[in-house]
Amino acid sequence: MGFSDKLKGVLGQARTQASSAVDKHGDKITGGIDKAAAFADKKTKGKYSDKIAKGTVKAKEGLDKLDGKNDGDTGPTGTGPRTPR
Repeated sequence: MGFSDKLKGVLGQARTQASSAVDKHGDKITGGIDKAAAFADKKTKGKYSDKIAKGTVKAKEGLDKLDGKNDGDTGPTGTGPRTPR
């Protein structure tokens, strides 16, 4: 077993653990993403709202890819469709 095989095994285990954590706590993670987005938007006084919203959507899509569920199917405020402002 070479180095790359060991690395693939370790990365596979890490992905499994991350997927499990997202599966168990996806709603909490999504809430944290929303809170961070709202905080950043407030601190920048709305100057980067569109970029923050796009980043929020991308982060939630990443969660969905990890566990195959739609944990992050809400908007930046936690309600409504997942679309940039």
